[in-house]
Amino acid sequence: MPRAAPNILVCGTPGTGKTTLCQQVAEATGLKHMNIGDLVKAQSLHSGWDDEFECLVIDEDKVCDALEDSMAEGGCVVDYHGCDFFPERWFDLVVVLQTDNSVLWERLEKRAYSQKKIQENVQCEIMHVIVEEATDSYREEIVHVLQSTTPEDMERNVEQLAAWCRTWRPAS
Repeated sequence: MPRAAPNILVCGTPGTGKTTLCQQVAEATGLKHMNIGDLVKAQSLHSGWDDEFECLVIDEDKVCDALEDSMAEGGCVVDYHGCDFFPERWFDLVVVLQTDNSVLWERLEKRAYSQKKIQENVQCEIMHVIVEEATDSYREEIVHVLQSTTPEDMERNVEQLAAWCRTWRPAS
């Protein structure tokens, strides 16, 4: 049975504005915001802490199992930095946010990330790691890269995604 509402994946390097965008899109459209980082912590969908990368090691299979019913129902805007482990069939639109490197650096400093972690994330942004991951994992026509540096970018992105949701129709 086709979904009654679309599923959107918003991904990008930490600090690009994924959670803010997803919260605002959910508010504007009625979609359910699903923050994968929060879900992993709340449901212990991980195998522990990685000291080298200063983060939880998520169990991708457990995450997918936890999301399966919601994704089949539709109407979700999913927020996570990576994208290559989610089933392609889940998403109607994949958005990769990108931010100017100097702005990204400042945002990560405000989060009290270590210098090493900031450097690694900014390097990922410079190398377009998440863009490449998205284009390798999903059909080209559903992957969209959006700039997310200024408040005006955020406002434009919210408006663009809300407009897309209004015109979305289930595949037949």
